[in-house]
Amino acid sequence: MTSLPTRTPPTHTPYDGSSKLFSIGLKPLAPTDWIEVDGHLLPYLAEKRRLYAEIPGRVFVEEDGTRDAQQEVLDLLGTHLLERFPDTYRRIDAGVEAVGAQSTTHAGLDGASLVAASLLVQEDLILMRRNDSGWRLVAGSLCFPSSWSLVEKFGRPLQDIHAPVPGFGPGTRPAELINRMFDGLQGQAVERYNWSIQSDNALYHPLSDLERIDRATKRPSRFPDGDIGAHAFIRVERQTLRKLPASGDILFTIRIHLDPLAVLARHPDRATLAVSFVAQLEALDLAQLDYKGLTSDRDRLIAVLNHMASDG
Repeated sequence: MTSLPTRTPPTHTPYDGSSKLFSIGLKPLAPTDWIEVDGHLLPYLAEKRRLYAEIPGRVFVEEDGTRDAQQEVLDLLGTHLLERFPDTYRRIDAGVEAVGAQSTTHAGLDGASLVAASLLVQEDLILMRRNDSGWRLVAGSLCFPSSWSLVEKFGRPLQDIHAPVPGFGPGTRPAELINRMFDGLQGQAVERYNWSIQSDNALYHPLSDLERIDRATKRPSRFPDGDIGAHAFIRVERQTLRKLPASGDILFTIRIHLDPLAVLARHPDRATLAVSFVAQLEALDLAQLDYKGLTSDRDRLIAVLNHMASDG
């Protein structure tokens, strides 16, 4: 795992109540804000290259007939990055590159434009395509999964992808709303946030559906020494959706931010953030806690946050 610098203060704090867990929460996104670039760019890209070299079949999938859409993603990203971040990206004979990044390729992945696109940005990139079964995951570069498996979700429609999420399975109102939102998405890009807690700073954080069921059944603490304050990391996902003008596919981007919980204690609004964080944790039911892996740790996490609020 590539070591990452500590971010102070956190870039995004959706646990402040602005992005409720287990809600859709899509908001319009200004085109200039589509992609986020910060001082973590090169370490993130180095970690992606490591994963492509070691476990390519777990972090990249594609169906036949998606290469044109992948190229469309690469072209759109290249244009956007050169315009929005001219000091970070430059044009080269092969297209666009991040200044200071390595330019290695990996056997079996050459020619996959979605891989090339993923090695420009910190975001993961997922292509969704509509057919009679709904919007299906037809290609994806997912180097930094937040407790899910790209291979398991590959080729499946949205309602099946979201089946393990409490309240979002096939036939539920949220599942129907998400499908309608995908159908209605046109030129306007949208964004949403999600967050979770993990016990290390790993960007690659997969979990299969079977592992999730096993974890929920046993409900083990992920902090056996009990020191959540010292070891917990807040994992924030910034997700965007935009419809590709040529292919009509939808590009789903996922940007991961990892912040040690201890960083929150140094935030100028730590008391307000801690109180909101506690309120969201207290509102989760058992199924939601199991899904987030927080069943055994919520009370201890709340105690740490309450202490943080009282010191604010």
